[in-house]
Amino acid sequence: MPTRFLRQRRRLLIGAGLACATPLALAQAGWPAIPALAALLDGRVLQAGRVTLEIPKLADNGNSVPLTITVDSPMTERDRVVAIHLFSERNPRPRMASIALGPDAGRAQVATRLRLAGTQHIVAVAEMADGALWGAATEVIVTQSACTDDI
Repeated sequence: MPTRFLRQRRRLLIGAGLACATPLALAQAGWPAIPALAALLDGRVLQAGRVTLEIPKLADNGNSVPLTITVDSPMTERDRVVAIHLFSERNPRPRMASIALGPDAGRAQVATRLRLAGTQHIVAVAEMADGALWGAATEVIVTQSACTDDI
């Protein structure tokens, strides 16, 4: 076989192995195994803490679930949140939101409503100015699902 073919095959196999291993590493660290979350991490460590998720543990209807994400940060030039990312385990689009916070943001807090496709884990990740990632995860039990149509 030509050497070029073997190199391409080797790269493909290594890439496929890493794509499978990264969500597994997340699960072993106690985080839900969401491939979109693994793509954001790109080898960085997601630390627990500094992020608070306020969301009902039980949602009667997945069409409109209130959520507030708060990050404990003084929002100074050196220690500030530059982005908040939101992921879901079962939604058709697992990366639900990425919110950039500019240098003039007085606090790192976001409030919104979600559509959830059944019972699942929700993960919020705060990306800090120094590149550190802090996160929180919680499970929401949904009695009546939303997002059931094919997209």
